[in-house]
Amino acid sequence: MSLYKEWTDMVVEYVKTRGEQAFWDKYGGIEENIYSKLLSKHDSEIKGTVKELAEEYDTPIVFFMGFLDGINESLEEELKLEDFEEDTVIDGKIDFEKLYFNMLDAKADYLYSLPQWDGIFSKEKRKEITKKWRSSKVIVKPVKVGRNDPCPCGSGKKYKKCCGKNA
Repeated sequence: MSLYKEWTDMVVEYVKTRGEQAFWDKYGGIEENIYSKLLSKHDSEIKGTVKELAEEYDTPIVFFMGFLDGINESLEEELKLEDFEEDTVIDGKIDFEKLYFNMLDAKADYLYSLPQWDGIFSKEKRKEITKKWRSSKVIVKPVKVGRNDPCPCGSGKKYKKCCGKNA
């Protein structure tokens, strides 16, 4: 069985038996520990086998697989997690800006507020990314042209007599 399948099965079973909050309490602490170590190194590369990296970050392999699942979208090239085994070699480059954005999107304040981000981005840069994230959540409705409004094509006619004639 692949590690990814093992990870997803474990999450389902954990939530069923202990509850969703218990899962997030356990996994959130593990994830915070991994990111603290990763960000403090300022290294944008994750290199090694799954087993070696899990040991380096002092994390059970199945939970390290969860970390990889979470960071995958923030890598320059996504990994095919479904095929991963303990001896699978990982060579991934992290896009820190995308990672910070995705942490905001996941509402993971325990991750995007880590002090280790200070060594990667200035406060201004983090504010800029946060602003970009907020603007990506704003829905702008297009202005609807009324039938008696001037036609947007600039003809000077009413919309109903111009472009809206066949609408």
